[in-house]
Amino acid sequence: MEYYFENLSNEDRKPVIDIFNHYIENSFAAYFENKVSYDFFNGFMRISEGYPRIAVKSNNGELIGFALLRPYNPIPTFRRTAVISYFIKPTHIRKGIGKSILENLIGKAKEMGIDSILASISSLNEISINFHLKNGFMKCGVLSKVGHKFGKDFDEILMQKIL
Repeated sequence: MEYYFENLSNEDRKPVIDIFNHYIENSFAAYFENKVSYDFFNGFMRISEGYPRIAVKSNNGELIGFALLRPYNPIPTFRRTAVISYFIKPTHIRKGIGKSILENLIGKAKEMGIDSILASISSLNEISINFHLKNGFMKCGVLSKVGHKFGKDFDEILMQKIL
């Protein structure tokens, strides 16, 4: 499948939230327990202001994924570190899109002087943990039993990639 990247825009609001809500309702990839409204898109844009935000679109213009970097901490001392988030439409996972997104954001991060990227992953999301390990992230911390969703406790796995 062919796809391209462009800057995330307000036009992407509905498909972004639809993808995010899928992961809320069906997985541990999104930590929320209940679907979010389309206004939640404003929160994505706000927390990532000044950082790369990308829409992944198929050649017919359909949004099939989105990703963003955001500050790890607002204190300038930590400006070299960012947190990554990305979600891909379930019908398009395991096709190399995640790796392409990661490579794209790493390039943009380096241009900004970012040399450390963090990912926060549920211990029950083995696919994401394995993806990040395969792509050069290391486990750097575990916050035990901090999450509870679908009647299950889970740990937050902190992963880091030094660029």
